[in-house]
Amino acid sequence: MKSPATIFSGVFHWVFVLAAVAALPSAPQQVPSPKDVVAPTIYASLDPVGRGSAFQLAAVLKIRPGFHINAREKSEDYLIATDLRAEAPAGFQLGEVSYPKGALHTFTFSTKPLNVYEDTIVLRLPVTALPNAPLGPQHLPVKLRYQACSTEICLPPVTLSLEATINVAASASAAKPVHSELFPQK
Repeated sequence: MKSPATIFSGVFHWVFVLAAVAALPSAPQQVPSPKDVVAPTIYASLDPVGRGSAFQLAAVLKIRPGFHINAREKSEDYLIATDLRAEAPAGFQLGEVSYPKGALHTFTFSTKPLNVYEDTIVLRLPVTALPNAPLGPQHLPVKLRYQACSTEICLPPVTLSLEATINVAASASAAKPVHSELFPQK
């Protein structure tokens, strides 16, 4: 049987080790991959989309808390603006992307306020399914380019390849509005 002094010495040793470990500075936070800072999802305003119908795509970008991305209208020449580009497959016509206004914020790495996006933003792209658009599920390739920054660091710019899937019906009368939270009726 161990003496009380031996038991006390062993317990004291482990308490001391645990206290020493707890006093160590915590490991620096992991820097996320630029691809993990923005979670994009693409929605269509109609499902199905009828041939001859005009509709919109909305790219909803959820930006990780503590980060921002540069707005389309950048504050400085050296900044990488947010950019959404789509390729129109046969039977579709694309309009110009509509970007929201950014918000001016000051950061430790810039003396001038910068125009940025935070939280959740929506980019909109008008699209027309032409009378000769192929029927059934169609895929529109979309590329999203942005540069994410926190208050202390900027991550490398990244381009994400996305895809919008559109279901095309023969008649414009078959088109049904969807996602009314993103596409309010006028």
